[in-house]
Amino acid sequence: MVDPTGVDRPGGAASVAADAEVGAPAPAWAAAGHPPSVHQPDRLTRFVYRWSARAPRWLAPVTALGCIAGAVGYTVISDPTDSAADAIPSCLLKLTTGLDCPGCGGTRAAWYLLHGDLPAAARHHLLFVFAVPFLIYLYVAWAGRTWFGWRLPQLRMTPAAVGLFLGAWLAFSVLRNLPWAPFSWLYV
Repeated sequence: MVDPTGVDRPGGAASVAADAEVGAPAPAWAAAGHPPSVHQPDRLTRFVYRWSARAPRWLAPVTALGCIAGAVGYTVISDPTDSAADAIPSCLLKLTTGLDCPGCGGTRAAWYLLHGDLPAAARHHLLFVFAVPFLIYLYVAWAGRTWFGWRLPQLRMTPAAVGLFLGAWLAFSVLRNLPWAPFSWLYV
């Protein structure tokens, strides 16, 4: 019998009946002589499980760092502050409706952050600028623990804190599209 984790276990209904406490009622499926159907992972899922079990621990932080470096490199090279509104890649929501989406201004804010202009970055996407130090700390804590065994203090993000941040992001997304002052200065 193979359990959901892929480990081959001996037995079946007979071993469950033998392992049951004396005097305890047997499960209903044991009387029928076969275990309940257990969902087996598909071939791709089994491949990913095997591959991740064999991959070195340092590979995940290095891969994430490569993705971050690619995004930073693209942002620096493309200079999103000089591109036209319909330049590729463009935000489909802004292109079709003229409204700023929740992420509008994030790439420009990143560009200004990379060039040390904090006020301009905050003008383009205030919540992105707020989140960047936390994201950097989370990455450094994770990579440092994986690579060097560092034990940095963990940020405890409760569901309430995540909900508060997402609620603030939603409110920011709505308020930045209002056409009157003081909200019109949030429009990018």
